[in-house]
Order: sequence, then structure tokens, then C-alpha cells
Amino acid sequence: MRLGEMPADQSPLQFPTDYPIKVVGRTERSFRARVDAIVFSHTPDLTQDRVSERASGAGNFTSITYTIVARDRDHVTTLVTALVATEGVLMVI
Repeated sequence: MRLGEMPADQSPLQFPTDYPIKVVGRTERSFRARVDAIVFSHTPDLTQDRVSERASGAGNFTSITYTIVARDRDHVTTLVTALVATEGVLMVI
């Protein structure tokens, strides 16, 4: 059984919970704005102090970590699905 197939009442996480989501993409001017728009539409109560951004050593890639308060597993799954479908996103961890 894969994690996404696990019944909600058997989740190892207790919700609500702090849940970090890292988004990686190529460094470009509009990357952060596109990703922020998706994340903040799913977690409107997220504050900037729970967001960090880091460039790769050569500056070719940018990673943004959002520590959201996940309401339930569906909240996380829906957000990750939207992020994966976002232009410029290479990886969601």
C-alpha cells in the first residue's frame, strides 16, 4: 500500500500539523510569484516568516520552503498536486 492509499484514520501524522513543503525550479524572475500564488491560495493564513528561499550554489535553481499548517492529508495532496502542475516547478519535496 502506498502512502496516498492509506486510510485517513491510519495516517502517522496528527492533523493539524506543521508541514514543510519545498518547491524547486530554475531561477527566473517570475518563479517565486507563480509558486506563491498557488501556495497562498491553498493556505491563505500562511505568513512570510514561514517561507524561506535559497538559491543553488551556481544560482541556476531556486528552492522555496513553505511551512504550512496542514489541516488534513487532502489539504497537502491538493496543494502538492497544484504545485506539480505549475509552470517552472521541477520538484516538490
